[in-house]
Amino acid sequence: MSPARQTRQPRRESPVAARGGPAAIAVDAAARRLGFLLLPQFSMMAFSAAIEPLRAANRVQDRTLYEWCIASADGNAVSASNGIHVAAQGTLGELGRLDMLLVCVGLDALQLTLGHPRLKGQLRQLASHGCQVGGISGGSFPLAEAGLLDGKRCTVHWEYAELFARRYPRARLLPDLFVVDEGVFTCSGGTAALDLMLHFIREHHGADLANAVAEQFIHPRIREQDDGQRMDSGLRYRITHPRLADAVRMMESALDEPLGLAGIAARVGLSPRQIERLFAQQLGTTPGQFHLGLRLARGRHLLRETAAPVRAIAEDCGFDSASHFSQAYKRLHGCRPSDERRRLRPARRSTAT
Repeated sequence: MSPARQTRQPRRESPVAARGGPAAIAVDAAARRLGFLLLPQFSMMAFSAAIEPLRAANRVQDRTLYEWCIASADGNAVSASNGIHVAAQGTLGELGRLDMLLVCVGLDALQLTLGHPRLKGQLRQLASHGCQVGGISGGSFPLAEAGLLDGKRCTVHWEYAELFARRYPRARLLPDLFVVDEGVFTCSGGTAALDLMLHFIREHHGADLANAVAEQFIHPRIREQDDGQRMDSGLRYRITHPRLADAVRMMESALDEPLGLAGIAARVGLSPRQIERLFAQQLGTTPGQFHLGLRLARGRHLLRETAAPVRAIAEDCGFDSASHFSQAYKRLHGCRPSDERRRLRPARRSTAT
């Protein structure tokens, strides 16, 4: 039966109606109740992409299929990474019964996770009572810290992938947009949250409704979970030669070790001279400088998003010493890695207040 022709269910009053929350309307008895736990510096893009399809599904069906409520660690408003504050209806323990919980984490994912030790027990308790628990962007970290991803397939935003894999080796990390595995789901963030929610809408109420919601957001193709997170290297760098694109992909996958030009050339079927000419023509640089730029970009991300020592970051980026890394970093960015970290931390704290 088409979702649009389903018999209307009896109505009930929303548990958050008295608090004036976004679901403060009469809802169908069969409506699914979702909670969003926002940690400071969460991604507004990912949060909006997850919550807006629920509103649209209700509007398209002209009945309340979904209701939602928002929680924070202390029950107060939470600042997104763009500085906008979002009000919460309470703490996680005050939300009452939930069918699904989405943990939204953006910047400083690991540090925020470790800064909320009580969250582990709360997530485990919800999962044990039948709530489908999930994480968006860096929200995979709290789930993994709680042990909910042990042995399960999962994903995380590509910037956090290596850090996540090292800390949680028992999780089966995939580079997918989103993953649903045995009642636990993870999403890489950004617009992938839209595809995740369309997946659930299709699962709950059929493809017709999911397609109608997708069209509301000018989203012509609902991506599947195993679609890749990142734009293809050739498109990202506007590369027209397929073997040059292969060489770039090879460099991107080997940021922890310098690659010799001869080895790259042999693996893509070109001579070193041909590789150098293609890099000069299409990227305006040499292979060595391009790979160095990739490694330093990774180092900058690790400095910003992790508390790892500079020496460990240097090794992760293929440098033989912290001093070598520091010299290369200063030539490119005009400051040492330690100065970069000191400069960024105060700015990050002021944004969160």
